[in-house]
Amino acid sequence: MVEESKKDAELAATDIYNVEAAEILANEALHLPILEAAPIYEQLLSTFPTAAKFWKQYVEAYMVTNNDDATKQIFSRCLLNCLQITLWQCYIRFIRKVNEKKGAEGLEETRKAFDFMLSYVGTDIASGPVWMDYISFLKSMVATTSQEESHRMTSMRKIYQKAIVTPTHHVDVLWKDYETFENSVSRTLAKGLLSEYQPKFNSAKAVYRERKKYVDEIDWNMLAVPPTGSYKEEQQCMVWKRFLAFEKANPQRIDAASSNRRIIFTYEQCLMYLYHYPDIWYDYATWHAKSGSVDSAVKVFQRALKALPDSELLRYAYAELEESRGAIQPAKKIYENLLANNPNATSLAHIQFIKFLRRTEGIEAARKYFLDARKLPNCTYHLFVAYATIAYCLDKDSKVAHNVFEAGLKRFMHEPGYILEYADFLCRLNDDRNVRALFERALSSLPPEDSVEVWKRFSQFEQTYGDLTSMLKVEQRRKEALSRTTEEGALVLEGTLHDVMQRYSFMDLWPCSSKELDHLSRQEWLTKNMYKKVDKSIVQGANSIGSDKDLSKAFTPQSKVVYPDTSRMVIYDPRQSQAGPDLQAVSGVGTTAPAVALVAGGNTNANDELLKAVSPALAAFISHLPAVEGPSPEVDLVLSILLQSPISTGLPGKTSSVSQMPGGPAPSTSDLSGSSKSRMNPNGSSQRIVREGPSGKRKELESIKLLFPFLPCMPHTHDFKIILNSVMFAMFTLPFRANTNDFEVCKLNNCYVSLLSPHMFMSSILYIQIY
Repeated sequence: MVEESKKDAELAATDIYNVEAAEILANEALHLPILEAAPIYEQLLSTFPTAAKFWKQYVEAYMVTNNDDATKQIFSRCLLNCLQITLWQCYIRFIRKVNEKKGAEGLEETRKAFDFMLSYVGTDIASGPVWMDYISFLKSMVATTSQEESHRMTSMRKIYQKAIVTPTHHVDVLWKDYETFENSVSRTLAKGLLSEYQPKFNSAKAVYRERKKYVDEIDWNMLAVPPTGSYKEEQQCMVWKRFLAFEKANPQRIDAASSNRRIIFTYEQCLMYLYHYPDIWYDYATWHAKSGSVDSAVKVFQRALKALPDSELLRYAYAELEESRGAIQPAKKIYENLLANNPNATSLAHIQFIKFLRRTEGIEAARKYFLDARKLPNCTYHLFVAYATIAYCLDKDSKVAHNVFEAGLKRFMHEPGYILEYADFLCRLNDDRNVRALFERALSSLPPEDSVEVWKRFSQFEQTYGDLTSMLKVEQRRKEALSRTTEEGALVLEGTLHDVMQRYSFMDLWPCSSKELDHLSRQEWLTKNMYKKVDKSIVQGANSIGSDKDLSKAFTPQSKVVYPDTSRMVIYDPRQSQAGPDLQAVSGVGTTAPAVALVAGGNTNANDELLKAVSPALAAFISHLPAVEGPSPEVDLVLSILLQSPISTGLPGKTSSVSQMPGGPAPSTSDLSGSSKSRMNPNGSSQRIVREGPSGKRKELESIKLLFPFLPCMPHTHDFKIILNSVMFAMFTLPFRANTNDFEVCKLNNCYVSLLSPHMFMSSILYIQIY
């Protein structure tokens, strides 16, 4: 037992937020004397300061030994931060026990304790027993005079009236007790009071039902640990945020003061479990500020920084609140504490403090601090860029800004980011001569692998400020410099049409159509992958992929960052032709001829006959279909799947439908040509397919052959589903059954798509109505 306790203590010391180890330690402490258990409790509560169950266990251990002083001290440490009913009930038991022999004075102390408790946890959904205990306590008080009796009855009435408008688990019981109480006092008075409070009670009862839905989702045994991103933590966080939004909406329409008390209580309870979530602390503080209680918001921020002392973001939010209300010195102290307590303070902290000093104390204070901060060993180039920007944009002093950039250049010539920021500044000054000089200085010292972005910006600069000769010269120099970083340097030197496109584009304007742009981008990607020795089968559109060894060389992800395997990405090419066991894609002919002329080898007469045979809606729909380049699916295979689709007859008085067939290879067309064989439902029952006639559905399905050459080439797109579902609706003019997720899955162009997706039903109707 002792050895296991030591192991658990070691585990808890290694990972202080190990919940399982903490629970084991707490259970072991139950069986130890209080002197031995106290250090364990202190260790647990230093890690989990809002764990009400640990506090309750700790304080009850002292209550058993009748150590009242230690018990009071523990209650003073935990009560206001742990608004949990069971802990507060333990507190009221202790108060009643201490004061039971003190007579009237003890009763008054107990009454005050009840009022104190209800002011904090009286809005809890589980506070019903507390209200009932208070009422029972008031009933037990002996009144010696009529005045005392009148005061006691008035107090009981007030407590009842507060309790019955609070949405708790016991609101019904409390209402019945209140009815009995009023009728026992005066039936005449009871009638008026009950009729007044009946609507309020009904409102509380309705809100309780809604409130209970949120409360039931909360894990009340959860310990407060820093967020790890687990599903349970995220789910609990969302539950609490929904609960807070519910309380903020004030569904019971009570007065603002009472509503605010409930919101505060909910936030306090939330922080018992999400103690390490900075966004909850921030929301709590900003809610107070928006409600007009800035002092309360300040107190919340102070508690937040005590809970999360390393949160730089919360410090900025706190300083912003103080500065916004004109408390400059408290805000400055926050910044100073951030920088003084952290010798490794980031450049961002120094930058924000300089901005604060510039806003509140002026130019000279900001300059003085910058001169000191730039000498720090952990200073980065961002500090120079930030102060130069302040000098130029706020102080309107371009000379000081230029001097700051030049001073920083001596330290950060090796930083491409600093070079680019300095170049942007010079461009704002329209100083093209110094911009070119800067680029030349930087590129002469930067290694080729670090100069990619600098060369890119140099090229863009020449496109704006230079002539054609300088523009082409820089582009060629860029290619020559970067060619030394690849094995195919000679090939990189070759110019492409993609380069021309980049030179002659402007913002979101391109010197080519979107189709040409897509083609050029695709070719650029293919070229880069060919240079990286990716398997040529990718370019040909086959399914094979290059060797893992080559791909690992071509695509080396950065550490701690997971990237998709782009080497397995295949660019779609309408000219590709792929054959598989499930589907053979038939190449379509892309022309500008009318849609009907492209069907089934161009048999226009047959197509015209089919158009005459179908319904007007379907014929109009087909006539408006565009000619689309790319493969068309195997029509007979798709028809065989459509023949199995479970579409109800939709005829008046008939509600029969066909259940969905399980996935697998589609039967041959001959097996589905109109026979009325029974099929098995997923649940095993047999159901006969109802057909409109021996050839009615088949005839309509044959006419659908007109559509497939014009369907979009990418079957997984949104438009494909709209068109295909629209066709099905036009053919059968019957509603889809809306209680299934997918009716059939068809493999078209090596992609699985849902033929009948219920969420597309309304889109299908609208699409048909257009035509």
